[in-house]
Amino acid sequence: MTPCSGRRVSTLLPEPARRTAAWCVVLLLVAGVAAVAIWLFVTFKTAVTPVLLATLGTALLGPVYRWLLKMKVQRSLAAGLTCAVVVAVVGGAMYIVARALIDTGDQIITSLKQAADDLSKYFGAAGTSLDDMASNAKDLLGKFGGSAASGVISGLSVVGEMIAMAVLALLLVFFFLRDSDRALGAMRSLAPRGTADVVEAMGRRAFEAVEGFMRGTTFIALIDAICITVGLLILRVPGAWGLGALVFIGAYIPYLGAFISGAVAILVALADRGVLIALWALGVVLAVQVLEGHVLQPVIQSRTVQMHPAVVMLAITAGASVAGILGMLLAVPVTAAAFGVYSELRARYAAGSVSSTGSAGSAGSVGSAASEGASEGPSEGPGTPS
Repeated sequence: MTPCSGRRVSTLLPEPARRTAAWCVVLLLVAGVAAVAIWLFVTFKTAVTPVLLATLGTALLGPVYRWLLKMKVQRSLAAGLTCAVVVAVVGGAMYIVARALIDTGDQIITSLKQAADDLSKYFGAAGTSLDDMASNAKDLLGKFGGSAASGVISGLSVVGEMIAMAVLALLLVFFFLRDSDRALGAMRSLAPRGTADVVEAMGRRAFEAVEGFMRGTTFIALIDAICITVGLLILRVPGAWGLGALVFIGAYIPYLGAFISGAVAILVALADRGVLIALWALGVVLAVQVLEGHVLQPVIQSRTVQMHPAVVMLAITAGASVAGILGMLLAVPVTAAAFGVYSELRARYAAGSVSSTGSAGSAGSVGSAASEGASEGPSEGPGTPS
């Protein structure tokens, strides 16, 4: 009686409908987990943000730390020296960028206003809007940066919070570098029984994706900034160093950052040097973008997770809606890590399916294939010294 009723229930829906229902349940579960994760990030952003920034810093500085270990430097000292290098390099870069923007900021804003005046003659309201935006640029930046501050005390608290997060992120970079091997062991111990190899492989793949993104993006941003700055200096566009600094910063926001910084450079060239020089500046920006898209990206980031531009734009939009500019900066590496985990799971699932077919229907072949794939993975983790 019971087997018959079970057969009737199993044939109640056709196979495609059951598969669709199963996938809907999976998508709902994934969406629910993602919603809870975003809620936790927004609620505890003061604690989560330093962890994410420290992860990006660890991914970028891992080679320096491992090189110091190969030079027989003690682990804690190597991590401390790496953090000192971070403070020196980041502090120097911030000083150079800020100095360039301060020295040429007024000139850039004046040029933008002049470009707006020229554009308003041909495009009317569009040029007027650009003129208003350029005229009120400092006020807009002040309101954007201090939207949470209603007074001096509140503004100081915002600055203090940012400094505290930066210091916490730096300390976390030190511990992440020094205790990377312990973190791997802790991850394996916390994994459910029989899944330690899979969890380790997913963690390695996610970190490799973030590491490749940070290294590649930094190198590409440096090349873009140098090329555009040299081009603008040759064209004698005012504020070339500040515009180059904007290009370097904007490169960490794929597509959108390059578009905004390139557009500013072209408008400044149009205002001070005329239409012909603006066209040459447009040619320089387009040439650099072609170089990045067809040479730098395939060569430098060929070993990282490749994402479609539409996915990148959606990730940036989602990150901006969750955490503003910080969310835009973190959206792409987080998405790259998620794609890395997905790629690892997909490869293991395919390997398990092939192994199951070749082992005459062995029930444990999928799990054994996953374990074998983990043992055949890279023996050296992204943050673990050999």
